[in-house]
Amino acid sequence: MRVPFVFISIGALCLCGATQEQTPRLTGEIIDAETHKPLPARIYVQGADGAWHFPRSQAPAGSAIPYKKQRADQPKSVEMHTSLSPHPFVVDLAPGKYTITVERGKEYHPETRELSIDKEPVHLQLKMRRWIDLAKRGWYSGETHVHRPLEELPNLMLAEDLNVAFPLVHWVTEAFTPPRGLKPAAIGVEQVAPAKLIRVDGTHVIYPRNTEYEIFTVGKKRHTLGAFFVINHKSVFDKGVPPVGPIAQQAHAEDALIELDKPNWPWSMMLIAIMKVDLFELANNHVWRTEFGFPAFGEPAPDFMKIEKDARGFTEWGWLDFNFKSYYTLLNCGFRLRPTAGTASGVHPVPLGFGRVYVHLPNGFDYDAWVKGLNAGRSFVTTGPMLFAKVDGEMPGHVFRQVDAKKEYRVAVETVSAQPLDRIEIVMNGEIIQTLKPQNQPAQAGAFETKTDAKAPIDGTSWLAVRCFEKQPDKRVRFAHTAPFHFDVTSRPLRPKRAEIDFLVRRVEEQLKRNEDVLPEAALAEYREALRIFRKKGAE
Repeated sequence: MRVPFVFISIGALCLCGATQEQTPRLTGEIIDAETHKPLPARIYVQGADGAWHFPRSQAPAGSAIPYKKQRADQPKSVEMHTSLSPHPFVVDLAPGKYTITVERGKEYHPETRELSIDKEPVHLQLKMRRWIDLAKRGWYSGETHVHRPLEELPNLMLAEDLNVAFPLVHWVTEAFTPPRGLKPAAIGVEQVAPAKLIRVDGTHVIYPRNTEYEIFTVGKKRHTLGAFFVINHKSVFDKGVPPVGPIAQQAHAEDALIELDKPNWPWSMMLIAIMKVDLFELANNHVWRTEFGFPAFGEPAPDFMKIEKDARGFTEWGWLDFNFKSYYTLLNCGFRLRPTAGTASGVHPVPLGFGRVYVHLPNGFDYDAWVKGLNAGRSFVTTGPMLFAKVDGEMPGHVFRQVDAKKEYRVAVETVSAQPLDRIEIVMNGEIIQTLKPQNQPAQAGAFETKTDAKAPIDGTSWLAVRCFEKQPDKRVRFAHTAPFHFDVTSRPLRPKRAEIDFLVRRVEEQLKRNEDVLPEAALAEYREALRIFRKKGAE
């Protein structure tokens, strides 16, 4: 998504490879260590002087797509890589020392080499070790917040082994402006993409009819409202926003899903009450492979959440914790959103699919089944570890219905990770009810595995989710989080905390006042309706 921050797109003069004097070459190939088959992958080439270099494909049928992004105000927030097709590559390098790193999505260990280039060419064979195969377990990945050009996505999706992508081809930034008639937002799209699935291969697909409304101006004047997405819709929308209700109705009539981008956009809580939002971006586009770069973004977190901050604002953990607790607040208030993941790769310094959602498809890959599974919450979100949880044998998203009597459920947890886990937590109604110590048993190809279980007593309407966190050598935060399991007890509804309701009411009250002299009556009426909904929940 587009945000009012400056990014530097680094050009060839300061970063890319050789001058005419730089004749030594590095050639290489990337293969699977077990099968010895060529692999598409993402490659980083950095010199000892800090300069980045971008390989090209040696094969006529091959492709190499460079990606160069850096936050202007965060010099360490940098993403400089090339996505390669499964063909040999070449890069011109001057004599010197270099670090080569190759990654492929989430299911392979990164491979890093340190090497020196002298006067002779060097050839590398980089063998990548797969530490888990999610497709063999019936899990397929996707990302719902994509800003890469359609023409690049086949290369990128195979390099990242991302099964489903939803590029936001339609992108509206001015209030009241409909997507129909606007130039498509994705670079390289010369005309409106049809609402037809693009098949890269049998298990990698692109659905190109998706829209982002990200409103920064009202009446040609700066006035930020925020963003939401509609994915998997059929028509090109001919309505602008606000009001947002008509778009929500049309989207759901077309079997589309509505996704909340980030919870602290000014209008986010109003959207939840009015639009019947389906998806919550639990791993959102401020979660990067590189250093966290948005400490001061958006509306402030409420005091009751006790979010970690430093002098700049959110820490990386504080940002993640804020998103978790915002999600939990909405679940506690009865909004059963399903979690998803998105990077906004194409705008931010982050690879496609760095945060992704895996959906369980026991009968093999099928796009329609994947979308239904995402909407049903048969899923987990991850930026690193893999997390498989069942409650009494049921997958995430399941709704248990029980009578008044208290019942104890068995929570079975399996984790597999490339790095040892630090902890596994069971969260119920927004509170950590158990912290499980990972076993971190050695598993396939250097991975770590834990199999454990716990008991969860339920005596009223509740929700439960499982999350886990890796121990990262660089102290960064990598996590996985299941979609919630729900427990319905008719006689004992779930009551949100007073602080949660007060926060939702206060946020909408503040935004209603802020917009009184800016938005038309139809839009203001939605804020008033949201207030009514939240106040009613507080009185129940």
